[in-house]
Amino acid sequence: YGGCEYVDVVENLAIERCCKLFGVQYANVQPHSGTQANLAVYLAFLQPGDRILGMDLSHGGHLSHGMAKNMSGSVYEAHFYQIEEDGSINYDKLLARAKEVQPKLIVVGASAYPRVLDFKKFRKIADEVDAILFADIAHIAGLVATGLHPSPVGYADVITTTTHKTLRGTRGGVIMTNNEAYAKKINSAVFPGSQGGPLMHVIAAKAVGFAEALQPSFKIYQEQIVKNAKALAQAFLDRDVHLVAGGTDNHLMLLDLRGTGVTGRELQHRLDDVNITTNKNGVPNDPEKPFITSGLRVGTPAVTTRGLVETDMEIIADMIVDALHDYAAKKESIIARVAEICERYPLYENL
Repeated sequence: YGGCEYVDVVENLAIERCCKLFGVQYANVQPHSGTQANLAVYLAFLQPGDRILGMDLSHGGHLSHGMAKNMSGSVYEAHFYQIEEDGSINYDKLLARAKEVQPKLIVVGASAYPRVLDFKKFRKIADEVDAILFADIAHIAGLVATGLHPSPVGYADVITTTTHKTLRGTRGGVIMTNNEAYAKKINSAVFPGSQGGPLMHVIAAKAVGFAEALQPSFKIYQEQIVKNAKALAQAFLDRDVHLVAGGTDNHLMLLDLRGTGVTGRELQHRLDDVNITTNKNGVPNDPEKPFITSGLRVGTPAVTTRGLVETDMEIIADMIVDALHDYAAKKESIIARVAEICERYPLYENL
């Protein structure tokens, strides 16, 4: 449309800041969401029916990595790899799986994986089967940008992320690469391939979010996220709560509720009622249905933004464990403790 040269200034600023933040040469900041970004990647590099290999959704993957009811699983032939009983990825088994499947594209990324992803090993596996390596870092982007998690740059052919979650910006998506030919394919796959008009107000917000993430204070924030996550994970372990993978290396942890008599959905609902927001989540080899689950996903970015520190994680663990084991008797006490924390850490000090 005419007049777009004015908003192009904003878009180019967002691109420039994104490239600086992640150390890449090319970025498309137009995707409306992380899933939109992922679908554009598939459109850029695959034909309908091509094989993709991603982490099993029930083992911590994402619906846009090949779930049957998602376009990624209905348009393309999706295959999956699983994690081990100890919650880790067995890269030898992953290589064997890749040789068996012979995928055109391998997805590395997850929505509920608490350990470090080894992008270098994924690169070697992708090279073994001549596959494109696609890294979805939506959940760990803030940690990657600040050097607290290894970066896929230099290993992955193409990278996507959301701009919220640990990046703490507006809701949206981004696609990145260091390959000029790939960048052209990606741009065409976004527009006109899968989207029409960009949301320029959101792109302006992305530019602001990238600027914030480039500040020294953002790394301090990310460091505190990890400190809080490790403290919270240890607090759960000290209270005999089982965690998938036995802990966390990043911002999240996954409580394994099998054997407690309480499902993920039930515990999420209990916590909702006492003003604690969490997310039911499947665990590896989960006996429950996906909308019930045997797990609970807990993360520390939001409470860290609010100002909570390691000692507060003990209080949070106590409240969640009380909701798990003694909900009826402790419900009112939990509500009161949540209110006390919110008073100590107001969202806006002057309001």
